[in-house]
Order: sequence, then C-alpha cells, then structure tokens
Amino acid sequence: MKVLLSIKPEYANRIFSGEKKYEFRRAIFKDQKVTHIVVYASSPLRKVVGEFEVVNIIHEDVKALWNKTGSVAGISESKYFDYFSNRGKGYAIQIGKTKKYKPSHSLKEEYGLAPPQSFAYL
Repeated sequence: MKVLLSIKPEYANRIFSGEKKYEFRRAIFKDQKVTHIVVYASSPLRKVVGEFEVVNIIHEDVKALWNKTGSVAGISESKYFDYFSNRGKGYAIQIGKTKKYKPSHSLKEEYGLAPPQSFAYL
C-alpha cells in the first residue's frame, strides 16, 4: 500500500540525494500495511517527484528520536525541534530504496488529488 506525503522541496531533494534517511511527522497514517511513500514536493514545485520504501517507523519521545536519527536526519537540529515544539512524541519514517520520477507528475492529472495537509492513501 502507498501513501502520498507533502514534503517541502528542499527535504524532498535531500531524500533523493540520499542525505536524508528519515522523514519526520507529528501524526502518521494508521494503516500498518503501508510499504511506500509517494513524495509530493510542495510549493513552489508542486509536483509528485518520486517515492521511497518504508523500512521502519519509530515513534518515540522527541529528544530520544533526535538522538537516534539526528546524524542522518537531513534537517538541522533547530528546525527539527521547532517542528516538534509542544509535542512529547514524534514519528520518524526510515527511508529505504528511492525512485525518482522522470519527469515528475502532476498531482491533479496523475492521481486526481489536491495536495494533502498531512497524507493521503493511494
């Protein structure tokens, strides 16, 4: 099963360059059968740029999560803690094999969807 996530273009680029090994979320999909994440690079790009395999999902205290993943997070420590401000726990989706789409896809034309606030099942 696949899920579509909206991700800022700078972080989407880091996923496909191999620099970012975890995608962080405050809330996550409930279905445990999700095996792949389709990446929608948000504004200003606004394109579906590729997908990646879900290796593991960690749900932990925000500080412990950073201690485990920070060295390959692809995000600065300050931006990480800003993102999780006022949250006790967070999610880290471990990124496996990636596949970049060439060319990138239109969300509306290819999937018939509007950009999701958090995620959308495909």
